[in-house]
Amino acid sequence: MIKADRRLKRITNAKTISSDQTPNRAKQRLEAGDVLVSMTRPNLNAIALVPEDLDGAIGSTGFYVLRSKWVAPKFLFYLVQTREFIDQMTLRVQGALYPAVRPRDVLAFTFALPSASTQRRIIAKIDALFSELDKGVESLKTAREQLKVYRQAVLKQALEGKLTIQWRKENKEKLELPEQILKHIQKERDARYEQQLLGRKDAINASESNENEVKKTRKPKTSECADMRNTFLVEIPKEWTCAPIKDLNSDVFDGPFGSHLKTHDYVSEGVRVIRLENIGHLVFVDSKQSFVTFEKYQTIKKHTVHHGDVIVASFVTDSIRAAILPETVDLAINKADCFCLRLYGESVRNDFVAAFLSTRSAYKQIESEVHGVGRPRINTAQLKNFTIPVCSREEQNLIMQLLSEKLSLIENLDSLIDCEIQRCEVLRQSILKKAFSGQLVPQDPNDEPASVLLERIRTEKAAQAKTTKDSVKRRTRVKRAAPT
Repeated sequence: MIKADRRLKRITNAKTISSDQTPNRAKQRLEAGDVLVSMTRPNLNAIALVPEDLDGAIGSTGFYVLRSKWVAPKFLFYLVQTREFIDQMTLRVQGALYPAVRPRDVLAFTFALPSASTQRRIIAKIDALFSELDKGVESLKTAREQLKVYRQAVLKQALEGKLTIQWRKENKEKLELPEQILKHIQKERDARYEQQLLGRKDAINASESNENEVKKTRKPKTSECADMRNTFLVEIPKEWTCAPIKDLNSDVFDGPFGSHLKTHDYVSEGVRVIRLENIGHLVFVDSKQSFVTFEKYQTIKKHTVHHGDVIVASFVTDSIRAAILPETVDLAINKADCFCLRLYGESVRNDFVAAFLSTRSAYKQIESEVHGVGRPRINTAQLKNFTIPVCSREEQNLIMQLLSEKLSLIENLDSLIDCEIQRCEVLRQSILKKAFSGQLVPQDPNDEPASVLLERIRTEKAAQAKTTKDSVKRRTRVKRAAPT
C-alpha cells in the first residue's frame, strides 16, 4: 500500500502487507513510471511518480493512474503540478464531505503535446531549475530551524537572568531579597482574598440568598517555596526566587467539558471561543475564529477569559504553547483543552510567566508527567504545580523589554524566510507555465513535427479500438454457438 505526500510529491510510507489484509480500494497494480493523481481534494495536489523499486506495487483506486506510451512519465508528472491542472480539477470537484473528481475529469484535461525530443529537453530543463530551487528552499528551511534554536537560547538567557547581569550589578540598591519578593506576592494574595470576602458578602446581601448558595472563597495558603531554589531545575541568580504557579497571585481554570459545549453550539458570530488553533508560541493566532450565541455563553460564562490572560495549550509535544489574550478579544470563553492562567497584582507579569512556559526548561520540568499516547497532554493540576522563576518587578520589566526586541527581530527574519519560500513556489509555477506553453526551451527545427506524433497516436488508438471491437465480436459469436 502506498501514500502520495502532497508536499514532497513522492510516495511515502509504502507498506508490505499480506493479501488478506489488503483494503477494498487497493485494486490497482502499478508500474514504474506511472503518475499517480489523487482524485480526492485535488486542490492539495497529492501526486507522485512511481519509482523503479515500487514496480508491481498495489495502489488505491483513490488515485488515477496516468500511463502513456507517447508521453514521457516525468513530462506528465510535471504537467499535473501546474496551476492550470490544479485549478481545473478543483472546479470539477463533487461532494462536500468527500470532495473528489472523477477519472473522466482528469482525462478531460487538454495540453499542448510536443515531440518526444522536446519533451526530453523540457524535462531536463525543469529538473535543473527545480534542483536549484530545492537547494534554496532547503537552505531557507535550515535557516528557519536555526532561528528556532536561537529563539530558545534567547528565552533561556532572559529567563535565567543572563540578559540583566550588568543591570543587577549597577542597580544593587533596587534589588529585593528573595524573601521580600515572596512576601509581596503573599501580601497581594491576602489582599485579593479580603476583596473576595467583601464581594461574597455583598452578593449575599444584594440577592438575599442563603450564604451556602453563594460560592465560598478559599483562603490562600502561605507560600512554602522559600527553600525551592535547591530543587529548581533552572539555575537562577541569587537575587531571584522561585514559586509554583499555585503560590502566585493567580487562578488556573479550563473550559467547559462534554455536553456543555458541542459542535452544534458554534455559530458564525457571537461570543468568541478560544481554541487550540489560536495558541501559538507566545503568539495569539487570531485568524481562526469560532463563536457561540450570547444565550449559550450565559450557561458557561464561568469560563470567561479576558484580555491579558495567559492561555496555555493542554496538548504538548516537545514544547509548551502559551499566548497572551490580546485587547482585540473583548469577550470570550476557553475550550476544555485550553487552560487560562490569570495573574493578579503587580508582583509577577503575565508575559514573564508566558515566556518562561515557552522555554525548553519549562517543558523539561513537566516532560515526565505528560500523559496520553496519541495526543500527549497535561492537566490544570500539573500547570498549577509548575515552578516559575521570579525576580523584582523592575527587573521583569527590563527583561521583557529586551526579550521583546530580540523576539521581534526573530519574528521579522522568520517572516522574511516564509516570504522567500512562498516566492520559490511562485517561481516554480512560473517555470511550469513556461514549460507547458513552449517558452522554456528553444524549438529544434529538426524535431519531428507534433502533428506527425498526433497522427501516429490516432492511428495506433484506432488500431487498438478495432482489435478490441473484433475481440468482442468473437466472444459474442462463441457465446451464441455454445450448446444450450
